[in-house]
Amino acid sequence: MQVNGFFKNIRLWIVALPCAGLLIFIYSAYVRLAFSPQPQLSHQKPVVERGSIVDRNGKPLAVQTNFYHLGVSPRMFQDAKIDAFSRDIADIIDMDAPSIAARIRAAQNLSFTYIKKKLTQNQFDEVRKIVDEKNYAGVQFDRIPGRVYPENDLASQLIGYMGDDGLGLSGIEYARQTTLAPSSEPESPIPLHGKNIYLTIDANLQYKLEKIAKKTMETTQAECMFMIAANAENGEILSYISLPSTNLNTYSQSSSAGTIDRPAVSAYEPGSVFKIFTSAACLDAGIITPDTLFLCDGIYERRTNLGERIRITCLDHHGWVNVRNALKFSCNDALAQMSELINTDLFLAYIRAFGFGERTGVELPAETRGSVKNQEDKFWSARSKATMAIGQELSVSALQMVQAATAIAGDGVPVKLTFIQRITDKDGNIEYIHHREPKERVLKSATAQYILSCMETTAQSGTGSKASLSDISIGVKTGTAQMADTVNGGYSETDFLSNCMAIFPVEKPEIVLYIVIEKAKGETYAGRIVAPVIAEAADEIIDHLGMTREGAVSLKHSGRSSISEHEALVVGSTVPNFLGRPKRDLLPLLDRTDITFAISGEGYVTRQYPPPGAPVTENMTIELVFE
Repeated sequence: MQVNGFFKNIRLWIVALPCAGLLIFIYSAYVRLAFSPQPQLSHQKPVVERGSIVDRNGKPLAVQTNFYHLGVSPRMFQDAKIDAFSRDIADIIDMDAPSIAARIRAAQNLSFTYIKKKLTQNQFDEVRKIVDEKNYAGVQFDRIPGRVYPENDLASQLIGYMGDDGLGLSGIEYARQTTLAPSSEPESPIPLHGKNIYLTIDANLQYKLEKIAKKTMETTQAECMFMIAANAENGEILSYISLPSTNLNTYSQSSSAGTIDRPAVSAYEPGSVFKIFTSAACLDAGIITPDTLFLCDGIYERRTNLGERIRITCLDHHGWVNVRNALKFSCNDALAQMSELINTDLFLAYIRAFGFGERTGVELPAETRGSVKNQEDKFWSARSKATMAIGQELSVSALQMVQAATAIAGDGVPVKLTFIQRITDKDGNIEYIHHREPKERVLKSATAQYILSCMETTAQSGTGSKASLSDISIGVKTGTAQMADTVNGGYSETDFLSNCMAIFPVEKPEIVLYIVIEKAKGETYAGRIVAPVIAEAADEIIDHLGMTREGAVSLKHSGRSSISEHEALVVGSTVPNFLGRPKRDLLPLLDRTDITFAISGEGYVTRQYPPPGAPVTENMTIELVFE
C-alpha cells in the first residue's frame, strides 16, 4: 500500500483549513456570547382586572375572582401517600377519594396531571393548608382569573357568561368585552383595569318579577316565557326576564334552552297586540277617525279581481264598532276592514317607522331584525296586508314591541331602549352616563293619546280586564297567536303564543310592561293567562318604585327601634348576618385587608349584600346600608 502517497501535503491542507476555520468561528461565537450583555426578557403581558357588572344601584351581578387548578406530579408521590392525600382532600374538592387516587396512579408515567380545575378560594385555602401541614410533595396550584355571579340565574341571559379564557361568551359579558377587559400592549408593565358597567335593571325588582314569572311558568306549564319592564320616558329597561334561565356559576352544565335570550333573538307573530299599531297608523294617516264605524258579522271575507278569496274569522259577531270597541273586543273583522282603507306602501312605512323589521340596537348580541314583507316579496299575497293588520304574516321581537309601545306612551315619539345606565372606571369616576335618546316622531300626539285611552278601555271592560288595577290607571292590549307548525307547515292547532302589552299610568306613562307566554298547556287565551300576570307584575313595580296610588294610606312609625345585645361579629368562610347591628359592632372588622366594607347611611344595618351565609371570597366587598 502506498499510504504515504495518498496523504500528500496538498490534500491535508484541503481538509485541515476548513476544519480550522469552523473551530475558529465556533470559538469566537462562544466568546462573543459569553462577554456580551444578556438580553432582557420580554415583559409578560399584564393581567387585566376585568370590570364588574352591577345593577343600577351598584349591586354586584358579575365580579372578578380567582380560581385555582389543582394538579400533581405523580412521580413525586410515594404510593402510600397517594391514598392518604386523596382522603384528605376528597371532601374539600367534592370528589371521592378512590377517583382521585385512581387518577394519580393512572398518570404515574407522566410528569404532571390535573386533579380538578376551578377550585374556589375557600377550597384552595383548605387544600393548601393540608399540603403544607402534611408536607405533600408534587402538588401544584395554577391561579387563574375567574368570574363569580352572586345572583346565580338572575337576569342570566342579559348578564351573560365569561369563559375560562377570559372572553365573554354571551350577554353583556360578550357584547361589552373590550369595555370590561380592554386589550393590553404586550410590553406594557402597567396592570390594566376594565370598566365597571352599571346596568339599567334593578336587581331587587328583577328578583320580584322573576318570582312571579317562575310561578306563572309552573301554573301554565308553558315551554318558555319572557317579560320586559321599561321606563317609558327614557328607555331604560328595569327588568329583563327570559325563562327558562341558567345558573351562571354552572353555565357549562346548563341546558341550551336556559341560555337562549328570547326577548332579543326570538322572532314571532304577535297576534292581536299588533292591532294597536295598525289602528294608530290608520288614525294618524287620517284614513279613519275615532267615529268611523265598521260592521263585524263574525267574518271578514272578500274576493280580489284575480279571484283570490280572503277569509279571516272573528271571535264573535260584534256588530257596528268604532276603533275603541274594535280594540276593546279585539275584532279581526274591523281591523281587516281598516287595512283596506290605507295605502299599502303607507301602511308598511308606518310599521317600519315603529321600528319593526330593524334591530333596536340594544347592547346585546345576535338581536333579530324580525321580518316585515314588502309588495315585491315572493310571499306577498292579496291577503298579506289584512293579516299583517292583525299581527300575522310578520315577525317581531319582544324588544321591538316594547320600543314601539314607547311611541304610544311618549305622545308619538319612541325612545331608544338601553341596558347600560352608566360606566365607571376602577375608582368610580363616571365615564359614560345614559341620556334619553328620542327617535323620530311616528305619531301625532293626539293619535298616541287616543290609542292609549283605547287601551285603558280594554283594561276596564275589554279582553284585558283581568289586567285592570284598582288604584292606578293602566292601558293594555292582549293577543293570542297560533304558532307555526314547523313539521307539517301552516299553523299549529295546539301551540299558541299568548302576550299582553301594558302602559301605566295612563295620565302620565312611566312604565311599559310586556309579557309573552309560549306553548302553555290547557288555557292559552291571553286575556285569561297573561292579563292577570300583568296586573300582578304591575302591582309589584308600582310598590317597588313608590309610585303614587289613588287613596294610598300613609303609615306612621314612632321612630324607635329596640336593639338587643349581639355577640361579636366574625367573618369566617361565610358572610355573617349584619342586620340590626350598629356601626360600633363593625370596628373590629375594619382593619382586615382581605375584605372591603362599603357603608352608607347612619343608624343600624337594614340591608346587606351579599346576604348572610354567602361564601367569603378574596378581596370581596360587603355592602351595608344603615338607617
